[in-house]
Amino acid sequence: MEQTTQAYATRKAFFRQFGRKSRGAQMRKQFLKNKTAVIGLVLFSLIVLMAICAPLIADYNEVAIRRNVSNRLRAPSAEHLLGTDEMGRDVLARVVHGARISLVVGISAIGISLLFGGTLGAIAGFFGGWIDNVIMRAMDVFLCLPDVLLALAIVATFGTSQVNLMLSIGLAFTPRLSRVVRAAVMSVRGSEYVEAARSIGARNGRIILRHVLINCIGPIIVQVTLYVANAILTISALSFIGLGIQAPTPEWGNMLAHGREYMRDHSYIVMAPGLAIFFTILSLNLLGDGLRDTLDPRLKQ
Repeated sequence: MEQTTQAYATRKAFFRQFGRKSRGAQMRKQFLKNKTAVIGLVLFSLIVLMAICAPLIADYNEVAIRRNVSNRLRAPSAEHLLGTDEMGRDVLARVVHGARISLVVGISAIGISLLFGGTLGAIAGFFGGWIDNVIMRAMDVFLCLPDVLLALAIVATFGTSQVNLMLSIGLAFTPRLSRVVRAAVMSVRGSEYVEAARSIGARNGRIILRHVLINCIGPIIVQVTLYVANAILTISALSFIGLGIQAPTPEWGNMLAHGREYMRDHSYIVMAPGLAIFFTILSLNLLGDGLRDTLDPRLKQ
């Protein structure tokens, strides 16, 4: 027992001094070799930068929200690069400001699902037994419903607001993330470093946070990246049917909903938000695939 404890302490000290740098350098090198992953990272970074700089690109109240009937349905020009919508609002300004809504709600929703689902999955995977059975059977009940339908039911019950939308999508994705975290925790819970941590008297909560989750963070990060893309798509779907972000607040889904009546003669109204959704989902999927190839040692050559 004493040798095991000493080996654990030695391994921990070595990892602190050398392991993080060497492993981080290897992961960066492996990631940069994947061209599609780099493209996804660059594309997503540009979308995030566009959302951050939205107030510098166009004024929110004057250009993206305020109606100007005299400018309605104008084709793309030097004054309005992507044209104007049926209310005379600049389409580019609404797409740029809509990126802030979609990204904030999508990332926040997955953060909520990771908080609840990650906690339940870590407890179920670490302790197993009847605790695992109770938690997972409860998650199975919610998994029977599609994500959009579950989020739709929650929004319809509590009302349409940005906070309710984040909570509904977060709860809808909680069962999936709980299973991801549970599987990752179960793969490392019997490792030697976990037993060594137990032997020196570490509590279960500390073992889960400091030793178990930190060593299975790779697959969790990959799935979170992919679920953010799904959450953004769900937000747009709910807004499209009128149960998401409400007009006049710009959001890609409600922009598609309001522009579909004019898409035959003024296709640019729906092309701009549609392409924004497409490139955001594409970049996150490419980034998630690249992270999977980098963080999963079984896929390395």
